[in-house]
Amino acid sequence: MSTQHYPVLIIGGGSAGVSVANNMRRVNKDIGIALVEPSQQHYYQPGFTIVGGGAYTLKQTQRNEADLLPASINWIKDYAETFQPDGNTVTLRSGEVIGYDCLVVCPGLQLDWQKVEGLPETIGKNGVCSNYSPATVEYTWECIQNLASGTALFTQPPMPIKCAGAPQKIMYLAADRWRKKGILDRFTVEFCNAGPSMFGVPFFAKALSKVAAGYGVKTHFNCNLVAIDGPGKTATFAVTDADGNQRREQKSFDMIHVTPPQSAPDFIKQSPLSNDAGWMVVHDGTLQHPRYLNVFGLGDVTTTPNAKTAAAVRKQVPVVVDNILNLMANKEVVEGYDGYGSCPLTTSLSTVMMAEFSYGGKVTPSFPLLDPRKNRWIWWWAKTTGLPMLYWHLMLKGYRVDIPHLQCYAKRFLDKE
Repeated sequence: MSTQHYPVLIIGGGSAGVSVANNMRRVNKDIGIALVEPSQQHYYQPGFTIVGGGAYTLKQTQRNEADLLPASINWIKDYAETFQPDGNTVTLRSGEVIGYDCLVVCPGLQLDWQKVEGLPETIGKNGVCSNYSPATVEYTWECIQNLASGTALFTQPPMPIKCAGAPQKIMYLAADRWRKKGILDRFTVEFCNAGPSMFGVPFFAKALSKVAAGYGVKTHFNCNLVAIDGPGKTATFAVTDADGNQRREQKSFDMIHVTPPQSAPDFIKQSPLSNDAGWMVVHDGTLQHPRYLNVFGLGDVTTTPNAKTAAAVRKQVPVVVDNILNLMANKEVVEGYDGYGSCPLTTSLSTVMMAEFSYGGKVTPSFPLLDPRKNRWIWWWAKTTGLPMLYWHLMLKGYRVDIPHLQCYAKRFLDKE
């Protein structure tokens, strides 16, 4: 028996959950909304790159969850444990059962540190750092500041991960720091990527290869971190050759920035809402579950083949909110999401390459007169000032901010390829 019942129940209080709740409230003043989220703190995760690079403080990325939700939204401070979509209920870790008319699932994804042997024991010490957690990101900056020479490794695991550009963004910030101090030539900087290229969109991969070369970075592809010995300062990689043969290779390091493997949260993997790989199944355009039509998903946890970024969430929120209201009004749901994502690629301490793309890797810039492959100061301002303002003061507060993006904008740049 459910002890509470809500017209809209949201699982997850990150960027997606808070934005959906507040946007729904702006569109409908009276609808009952509850949000399940155990964390007291909310982080602006896109800011972690520049925290690790020393251009931002962790405090600047942090707010109290309570300050982001109005009193009219019931915040349930608990963990979702199991889903019973046939009965329209969710069971919490406390044992309480919550009923709903419509369910929104957006808990993000989990960091699987344990999938790299030895990583949980050494992360945050021995020169082993990561920007992917608020508990470890400040140590990245400590390593960059304190290292005067040596080998610096930067890793990227198999996809999908949050912000696919982040593993190399911090590499460029570190290299630029060392260049400005006049010591970059004392370093061997290596990028070890489990994937086959610098970036999943070829249009930007070529430009990023030039950035890496400019810093003297050695790039290794199909090279996946599988074990790490912190005290021994060695990392072990599974390297796959062109014929698919795999070998183990060890690398010594003085500093290693690790991007951990990532996956859907375990409670999603074990639910009837997921596919065999554990991801929350939704229609790519409507964000509606194909079997349970009153269930929607958005953000990093879903099967949509787009970049897992805050920019994607910003575009997904109105689609979910409008389709829930359409469903309640017995109207057709609409295909409103085209896979848009944006990745502001920090290439130095003063420049950013603004990568925007949609499903299929289609390049879809929002500013048609600017070549999106060019490193610009204005995008650095956006990364450090403009986008955080948009996040805290517009997106999370439920305002809809839509800047048109069209593939045709990129045609004249693509023609030069």
